Amino acid sequence: MTDQETSAGNPVSAALESPSSVVVSAAAQDDYAQLQRRLLLATLIAAALAVLVTALVFDLHTAASVLAGSLAGVVYLRLLGRSVARLGPDAKKVGKLQLLVPVVLVMASARLPQLELLPALLGFLLYKPALIVQVALDLRAGRP
Repeated sequence: MTDQETSAGNPVSAALESPSSVVVSAAAQDDYAQLQRRLLLATLIAAALAVLVTALVFDLHTAASVLAGSLAGVVYLRLLGRSVARLGPDAKKVGKLQLLVPVVLVMASARLPQLELLPALLGFLLYKPALIVQVALDLRAGRP
C-alpha cells in the first residue's frame, strides 16, 4: 500500500502528513498560546478588581480569601491549559491534576481560620467571567 492510498483512506492521516498541516498546526498553537495569555491576563485583572472591591466593601480578611481563591483559579486555568495543549495523537484525554486545585482550596479553607470558604470559592470561579468576556471580545473582533 502506498502513502497516497493510506492517506486517501484516512483523511486525518493525510492532514497530519501534509506539509501545510504543520504550518497550520504551528499557527494554531501560536493562537492557542495567545488565547491562554489573554485568559490569564483577564483572570488576573478580574481578580485584582474583585479583591479591591471586596477590601473596600467588606474587610481585608474576606479580601484575602478572595485573593487566595483567585490565585487558585489562575493555577487551575494554567494547569488546564497545559493539559489541553498536550492533547494530540499520543494523549487522548485531559489530565486530572488540575482537579486537585479546588479540592486543596476547600481543604485549606476548612483547616485555616484565615480563609473563608465562600469568598475563596467565589475567587476561584473568577476565571469563568474572564473566559466569557474573552469569548465575547473574540467574537466581536471576528476571531472564531
